[in-house]
This record gives sequence, C-alpha cells and structure tokens, in this order.
Amino acid sequence: MTQTFWIAATVLIILALAFVIYPVMFHRRGDRQQMDLRNQNLVAYRSRMAELEKEHKAGIIDEEAYRQLHDELAGSMLDDVPENESPAKSVPGRKAAMAVGLVSILLIPAATVLLYEEWGALDSVEAFIAMQELGNSDDARAAQMNQLAEQLRARLEAGPDNPDGWAMLGQTYMRLERYDDAAQAFRKLADTVSSDDRSRAVALGLAAQAEFFRSQGAMTAAVTSTIEEARALNPDEVNSLGLLGIHAFSQGNYREAIGYWERIQEVAPDHPQLAAIQGGIREAYTRLGEQPPAAQAASRAPDGDAGGAGVTVRVTLDEAFKQDVPDDTTLFLFARAANAQSGPPLAVVRLTAGALPIEMRLDDRHAMSPQAVISSAEEVVVTARLTRSGNINAQPGDWQGSTDSPVTVSEEQGSPVVVVIDKQLTDS
Repeated sequence: MTQTFWIAATVLIILALAFVIYPVMFHRRGDRQQMDLRNQNLVAYRSRMAELEKEHKAGIIDEEAYRQLHDELAGSMLDDVPENESPAKSVPGRKAAMAVGLVSILLIPAATVLLYEEWGALDSVEAFIAMQELGNSDDARAAQMNQLAEQLRARLEAGPDNPDGWAMLGQTYMRLERYDDAAQAFRKLADTVSSDDRSRAVALGLAAQAEFFRSQGAMTAAVTSTIEEARALNPDEVNSLGLLGIHAFSQGNYREAIGYWERIQEVAPDHPQLAAIQGGIREAYTRLGEQPPAAQAASRAPDGDAGGAGVTVRVTLDEAFKQDVPDDTTLFLFARAANAQSGPPLAVVRLTAGALPIEMRLDDRHAMSPQAVISSAEEVVVTARLTRSGNINAQPGDWQGSTDSPVTVSEEQGSPVVVVIDKQLTDS
C-alpha cells in the first residue's frame, strides 16, 4: 500500500513540475518575436517592390510616379526595420528562468513530502484498509486476525483520533478472547469520544463487558468501577445494565435482575439481543414462582417461551457425594463452545444443590452477553459444578461433571443430555 501510494505521488509531482518548468524554460523569447516581425516586414517590402517594377515596365505607371512610390516604400522600410539594428547578444531573464526551474525541481517535491507528513492521512487510510480486512475475517483465520489486529493497533496508536478503528479493534479482540486488550481498546474509544457523554458511556460499558469476561463472570473491583463510570455519564447505558442484571441473576437476586433487564427493554426497544433479554426476564420470574406481568407478556417476541437454538440437559449428583453436599450449595450449569478451552460461557444458570436432579434447557435466554450466545455455536460442552464458595471459577473441593463429548446445538428439544456430577476437584 505505501509503495503504491508513493509511486502515484511521484507521478503527480512530475506532472506538477512540468506545468511549472515548461513555460519558464521554453517560453518564446522577446528577441525571437522581434526577429520574426522584421523578417515579415522585409518580405512585404520585397513583394511590393517587385510589383512596382512590373507595373513600371508594363507602362502602367510613368517614371515620375515610379520614383515617388519607390522612395515612399524605402522610407517606410527604414522606419520598420532600421539599417543599424542588430540582434541582442544576450537574452534578458534567461538566467532568472533557469534559477526558477532549478528551485522548482528541488522545492516542489520537498514541499509535497513535508506538507503531507504534516497534514496527510496515510495512517488513516492504512487503518481503514486493515479494518476492511478484519471485517472480512472469520474464526477459522484466528492467526491472521491476530496479525491484522496488531497492524490496526499500530496504525491507531500513530493516529489515535479514529473512533471507528478503536471500536473495530475492541470487537476483534473480543472475538479472539483477548479481553484485556479489548478493554484497553474500548478505553481508547472512550477517550476519542470524550466530548459526547452518551458515546463515552457506551465505550466504557463495552470496556466493563471485556473486563467482566476477563474475570470469567466475576464482578471484580475493575468491572464495578468501570460500570459506575459509565452510568455516571448515562444511567441507562445498556451494556452496564446487562452486566448488572447478569450478576444479580447469578447471585439469586432475581427481582433486581428483572429491574435491570426491563430497563433495557424500555430504553432500547430495538436492542439486537432483545429476545435473549426477555427470555432472561421470564426465567427470573419463573425462579420467583411468578408469572410475568400481562403488559410484559404482550411485548414478548412471537416465538413464545422458546429461547431459540440450545441444548436440553438433565443434571444429577452421583450417589457417592449426596451426603457431602448440603442443599444450599451453589450449582452452576454452563455451556462453552466445543473448541474453546477458556473464556466466558455461552449460557449459564445458577441454582442450588437442593434442585437436583433437574432438567432444563440452555439457550440464548441464559447468555452472559449479547456477543456470546449459545445459538452462535455448532457444538458445546456442558459442565455442572457445585461450589461452596459461590464463585463460578473452579476451586479445589468443588464437585463437577461434564458431557463426555460435544453436544450439538439445535432448535429441537430432543432427549436431554445427561450430566452426572461425579468427581471432586483437587489442587492438581
């Protein structure tokens, strides 16, 4: 790209020099113009003298008239072309023209390069090309996406006033599960739109989301402070509301979760993940043993209670552990993409051991984020974990079970996949 640009720039500079130098170096000189006029006068004089001779010999004019006309022509010729005139030996302005040409050859290219370095937008052009290439990438090209992301990052650091570029970079890092880098990119985005409170709040909400993913769903101090910073600018920032709802739901605070998610419905009725949000609200009401209000039921998506593609799971606890696990022990049931060894779950449900055995459907209603939903995966691995700490992150002493092989995500209910919690985690 850079090489092509400078080739084109060089061609344009040459054309510009041609327009400047040609009239300076190859202009028609005054002495040449004067010589041409003298020659024209001489030709006219000789032609008229020849005609006069012919008329005299033919007897058309007498001797006296001939002499008079001859003298008049000779006098006129002396006025137009003096006999003592000689061409100028030097060409005035020639040296100045040469100096102007040489200065132009040196000054125009140098000025072009310096002015473009000062005011040009090559970094923005290259950043835009990197953004286009990233937009055409997919998960199967993760290595190339990493390389393109680094190229885009370098361009943005050279020219940071590019909100679209920082947004694209943050989203790319999220897809690559580079959540720390994603949070930094969204922070940069917030800096570039600092004059617009609502846009800055959205950027900070995205940064909080990246930090939430990095902590694997834990509401850390970094996540909380970023959410507070976003909501100070806009209390209805939807990414922050979504995270607060997810956290409240995971803590069993279903009424609080409903409040956050219903607020998203009010302020963002065209939210791309509205169906998943409404599914979460319905699930929270179910956990409370209540029916959703009629007004909310009327606003539901036409697909009814279904949450779209997902997997149906039946979870049981091995007989060997039943005496060791109190009923109030936290139970996490979650699904990850089959090819993902880490990162946040695509669907997660928080229950208690007293609910076992239990059968339920994991679908987009249980997504932790609109950007990571179970319907986006072809196959998932389902894990059930009992933990006394109440933290979704695995701890020594937790009891766990997983599917033996990946499970296909489908819109059909089908027979439930059985997950048996049959092992206790150690320090390993």
